[in-house]
Amino acid sequence: MTDTNIQTVPENTTENKPEFSKEERSYFRRKAVTDRVWPFFRTFILIGLSFVILYPLIYMVSCTFRERGDMNDPTVMWIPRHYTLDVLKETVQAMDFWNTLKNTLILNIGCSLVQVISCAITGYGFARFSFKGKKLLFGIVIMMILVPPQVISLPLYSQFRFFGIGDLTVNLIDSMATMYLPALTANGIRAGLMILIFRQFFRGLPRELEDAAYIDGCGPLRTFIQVMAPNAASAFLTVFLFSVVWYWNDYYVSSTFFTNTRTIALMLQNLDTELKVRLFNSATADVSPREQIVWKEAGCLISITPILIMYVCLQKYFTEGIERSGIVS
Repeated sequence: MTDTNIQTVPENTTENKPEFSKEERSYFRRKAVTDRVWPFFRTFILIGLSFVILYPLIYMVSCTFRERGDMNDPTVMWIPRHYTLDVLKETVQAMDFWNTLKNTLILNIGCSLVQVISCAITGYGFARFSFKGKKLLFGIVIMMILVPPQVISLPLYSQFRFFGIGDLTVNLIDSMATMYLPALTANGIRAGLMILIFRQFFRGLPRELEDAAYIDGCGPLRTFIQVMAPNAASAFLTVFLFSVVWYWNDYYVSSTFFTNTRTIALMLQNLDTELKVRLFNSATADVSPREQIVWKEAGCLISITPILIMYVCLQKYFTEGIERSGIVS
C-alpha cells in the first residue's frame, strides 16, 4: 500500500481584526483624548482648590509674624521683612485669651455633649418607633434646618428674659443657661441636622440587635444605652465634632444672649475696639485699617488653632464617622 499524500491547509496566522462601526470608532477616539487630557485637568483643579483653601491660612501666618509697618511696604508680599512676636502677644492680651478660652470650652464642650445626647435620643425615636404625629414632628425637624436662627432670636430672647410661669420668673440673659437649655431639649445650634444624621444612622442598623435585647428583657431605654449607642460610636463622634465647630464659631446666637460673657467668636468680633483701648488707651484712636490687619489675622490664627489641633488628632475617626453616619449616602 502506498501512503496517500494528505494535503493540509495552512492555518491563517493573521488574527482576525474585528471591524468597528463608525460610532464605536468615534467613541474610542474620544475616550483616548479624554484619558490623555483628564489627568492635566484634574491636576489643574486640585492646584486651584488648594490655592483657594491654603491662601488665607498662609496669608494669616505671614501677617501674624510681621510688624505692622510691613503692611505699608509694597515689597513685602509673603515673607515678612521684620519678624516679631509682639503682634501675637498684643492680640493674646487684648482678647484676654486664656480666660476667654476657658469660658468658650465650658460653653462649647458642655453644650456639645448635652446636645449630642439629646439629638441621639430624638433621632433614635424617629428611626425606630411609630407614634401619632411622627411625620409632622419630623417635618418640624426639617424646618429647623431650613429656618435661620434670626427668625426665632427675638422670641427666644423674650422667653429667656422672663423665664418661668406667672410671677415666678427669672432673667437668664447673660447666663450659660441660654445655651444649655436649647441643647438639652435638642434645639441648639444646628440641632435639626444632627437629629437627621442620627435618624439615618440608626435606620441603617439591623433590627436584630434590638430584638435580641428585648428577648433578654431590656427595655427601650436600656436597649438604646447598652446596645444601640455603642454601635453608633462613629455617629456620636461625627456629630460631636460638628457641634464643637458650630458652637466655637457661633457669633450671632452668643451676641444675642450674652453681654458680659466672653467667647472666642465674640472677642474676635470686637477685637478692633479692644486693641485700641489696650494699646492706645482710646477706643477712637486713629489706626490705619491696613495696619490693623496684622492684629486681625493674628486673632483669626489664635481662634482657629484649637480647632485645627482637634481635627488633626481626630481626623481618622472623623472621616470614618462621616462615611458610616449616612451623610454621603
